[in-house]
Amino acid sequence: MRRREFIKFIGTAAAAGLPPVARAQQPAMPVVGFLSAEVAADSITARAFRQGLSEAGFVEGRNVVIEFRYSASQNDRLPAMAADLAHRQVSAIAAFGIPGVTAAKTKTTMIPIVFLGGFDPVAAGFVASLNRPGGNLTGVTTLALELGPKRLELLHELVPAAASIALLANPANPISAETQSRELQAAARTLGLPALHVRHASREDDFETVFATLVRLRAGGLVITNDALFISRVDQLGELALRHTLPTIFQFREFAAAGGLVSYGSSRHDTSRLAGMYIGRILKGERPADMPVQQATKVELIINLKTAKALGLTVPLALRARADEVIE
Repeated sequence: MRRREFIKFIGTAAAAGLPPVARAQQPAMPVVGFLSAEVAADSITARAFRQGLSEAGFVEGRNVVIEFRYSASQNDRLPAMAADLAHRQVSAIAAFGIPGVTAAKTKTTMIPIVFLGGFDPVAAGFVASLNRPGGNLTGVTTLALELGPKRLELLHELVPAAASIALLANPANPISAETQSRELQAAARTLGLPALHVRHASREDDFETVFATLVRLRAGGLVITNDALFISRVDQLGELALRHTLPTIFQFREFAAAGGLVSYGSSRHDTSRLAGMYIGRILKGERPADMPVQQATKVELIINLKTAKALGLTVPLALRARADEVIE
């Protein structure tokens, strides 16, 4: 080191209040990118993710930094956010939903990526196989797609006299929306339902119009598909369903707790926690290629009896007995 550079180094270290040796040896904390199409105000996923990281030995601010990137359901913003995280050379990226995972995957082949979402990662081309992902991606999947027909069946059980049921999907997430629409159309035919009205919402501002339209159509019920926009607006959707007296089912417990009639699906807390734990394992040195994709198979059925009463519905005793939780 040249004398002038050495003097500059000494001055910088002294200004920081550290001796030069301590300054040089101070380890940098790993930085984790958190890429999601949800909105920052929704903290359920983030809280559970932090918990998983903590259980793996990493506490935000103590020995890990988390760079949060939320697109507020604007999927076209995700590629730029993913590029920014890749440019910063973060230690790992947690990516949520097909749009988020796709954005991250196209921006880096080196940084480990842990995904979370209700999709088939093999069919989507994210991993070679569930047991041996083989690249820089692994993660946690939920039974969002597989449970779509079951949600329709549960709603039909609650409103057996309904001549038509509606489906709410987000066209801004076309792979997920088209797959879920196709699956539920087939399920509706199996159940003998004469009509399944598919309605689209890609912004929060669309919700009021959709619900007003469903009232005019005299839809007997509504199934909400799995999508980041809807996940981050469960409170609003639950309130709208109750206000428009429309029996509605969604994936997560938070929807039933917000006034929705019923929810059936995986726990957001449990799956996000698992994703945090996987990131922690990667920070400790494990490789995504060798980490099997975890499949969250536990599902929970939540029924809001208070909402059922407000809708004038009688919940069959057999269905109540199957519920994991009844909100009264």
